[in-house]
Amino acid sequence: MKLYGYWRSSAAYRVRIALQWKQLSVEHIPVHLVQHGGEQHSAAYRQLNPSELVPTLVDDDVSVNQSLAIVEYLDEKHPDMPLLPSELESRAIVRALALDIAADLHPLNNLRVLQYLTGPLAISEEQKLAWIHHWLHVGFQSLEQKLAQTSGRYCYQDQVTLADVCLVPQVYNALRFQLDMSDYPLIQRIYLQCQQLDAFQKAAPEQQADANL
Repeated sequence: MKLYGYWRSSAAYRVRIALQWKQLSVEHIPVHLVQHGGEQHSAAYRQLNPSELVPTLVDDDVSVNQSLAIVEYLDEKHPDMPLLPSELESRAIVRALALDIAADLHPLNNLRVLQYLTGPLAISEEQKLAWIHHWLHVGFQSLEQKLAQTSGRYCYQDQVTLADVCLVPQVYNALRFQLDMSDYPLIQRIYLQCQQLDAFQKAAPEQQADANL
């Protein structure tokens, strides 16, 4: 398998966690999102993924983009150490928590959105940071309430799931943008609990080879 990604991409981070959790070998191919005008916009990568986003997983003749689709593909093909519960209702709850982050929150602080804000819309860095903080607070406020109903040690009871795979990269981003996390004790607790696990440690952005490129 080959994973095209970027060390600080939240979406690629999710897939790395899943791969580490399942102890799957993969060749990491860096796609630098900033240097050289953004390698995701190159003709070669655009042919692989016309969305010009990371990650993309290539597994023999199968090419999959969208991080949640990739994680579910890995979960079904390699069912050991599952990231989705076996019960229908529980799976739906976990998917909903994951999508709260990956579909509703993360896109609003995605690199291409932020580049549009400071580029064509010409907002200041201070205004950009205010945008990021606003949407992080909106997303985390509702997520904190939901986790009060679903969490145990992790987002869903005591099982590491797709929801945790999404939560950790999003909190990593929030901390990078110096968000005050004091109103979100559950999110913080689960984040720290996950960070004690070997799979999450090995998937961390700073542990990737392309972090120093």
